[in-house]
Amino acid sequence: MRIKKKTEDSQENNIFWVTMTDLMTALVLVFMILFFYTYMTSFSEKIEQTVEQQKASEALEETLKEQDIDAEIDSTGGIVKISDLELFDVNSYELSEKGKAYLAKFAPAYLDSLFSNEYLNEHLDKIVIQGHTDSQTFQGKYSEDEQYMKNMELSLKRAYTVANYMANSSYNKINGNRLRKMILVEGASFSEPVLTQGKEDFAKSRRVELKIVMKEKNKYREAIKSNNETETKVTKEKNDSNNSKISSKKGNDKSNK
Repeated sequence: MRIKKKTEDSQENNIFWVTMTDLMTALVLVFMILFFYTYMTSFSEKIEQTVEQQKASEALEETLKEQDIDAEIDSTGGIVKISDLELFDVNSYELSEKGKAYLAKFAPAYLDSLFSNEYLNEHLDKIVIQGHTDSQTFQGKYSEDEQYMKNMELSLKRAYTVANYMANSSYNKINGNRLRKMILVEGASFSEPVLTQGKEDFAKSRRVELKIVMKEKNKYREAIKSNNETETKVTKEKNDSNNSKISSKKGNDKSNK
């Protein structure tokens, strides 16, 4: 009897461990499938974003060419680079007359091109305006740390000057509220020089860049959800108000009777 009991216990233990092994294997497979699905979805969305961003950059490049506006455009990243010589005098953050004339043409062409693009109009999150200098500016006048921070100040002020002029330019003002929420200003000092054959190109390093940042997918979905919730709330408030008026009218009718 004891032998039989041990055999039964052994069989039950084997069944238990076989079941647990199957369960663990199934869970691992589920996690692998979820991981693969998430990765492929993210990869697919990234490709779509890159393709659409490139199309928008090409459309912008065509618009600027049509209006005879000189600017370097990186179509893969949607980055526009403007030489400091187009905008400022040496070591100055105030726009030159040439700079004002340039931005008067560039700003509305750039902004209207972004907002008129169907994909960007839905997915655009930020427009980053970033100033850059070169490592020669203020050299010899200050310590290395002071020189870097002086260039940081100059690059930031230049970026702000461009942003301020663009925000007050003659672009389609229907997009004004959105632009105010999107626009960001940054100064990079000489931390990101442009290299030519491995050496810093001082003239090309002094520039202002405009970068477009796309919404993260989750953030885009949250924005849609928030908009839908707002519309639902407004509709509910209207219905409640109408129902209240109807009830009030019925009450008055009864009292009159």
